[in-house]
Amino acid sequence: MDKKPIDVDAAYGLAGPEQSRALYADWAETYDSGFASETDYILPEQVALVFAAAGGRGPVLDVGAGTGLCGVALAKQNIGPIDATDISPDMLAQALRKDVYRDVIEADLTEGIPVPQGAYCGLVSSGTFTHGHVGPEALPPLLRVARPDAIFALAINARFAATSGFDDALHRLQRGGWIRDLRLPEVAIYGSAAKGIHRADTALVAVFAKV
Repeated sequence: MDKKPIDVDAAYGLAGPEQSRALYADWAETYDSGFASETDYILPEQVALVFAAAGGRGPVLDVGAGTGLCGVALAKQNIGPIDATDISPDMLAQALRKDVYRDVIEADLTEGIPVPQGAYCGLVSSGTFTHGHVGPEALPPLLRVARPDAIFALAINARFAATSGFDDALHRLQRGGWIRDLRLPEVAIYGSAAKGIHRADTALVAVFAKV
């Protein structure tokens, strides 16, 4: 049987952490030169700009960092230090080569992140909260590692946000006094050079502060 191509649709079809590790192990070396370049993938830069505009500062945790594209974008905004966490050790190996991260942390977000409580002043994410990946169940572990007043900028695929309960989860956290100043600006995932069925896809960037 022919192996399915590695692309966005393959990533959207993932079911569980083992499938994620396997797919990204195969994709890690070509992710930047293939997918990111060929699709004009601009979401990491969008998230970094939103985070900077919200007053975000380091130390920052890049959640679901992949090959480190958001870390590079943060560094261009003179934001740091930056740590990376991802379920894929192969993607983290690529991220380390970019020389923008202080540390990398292999972790399954749904099981928590092995760092001290309140370790970060900011958390960002681009590409993790989407089809086949991670849903709103990861929000409590992320809040645990954030300091009071920490700024978050978490990109959520707009279609996924509408079906996964993210909107309800975020507003419950705000009503419960866990977060404040919630905004959900919508940004493009791909740039003007993008082609294919996903070229017009958008993401909501959940921008808020931990109380």
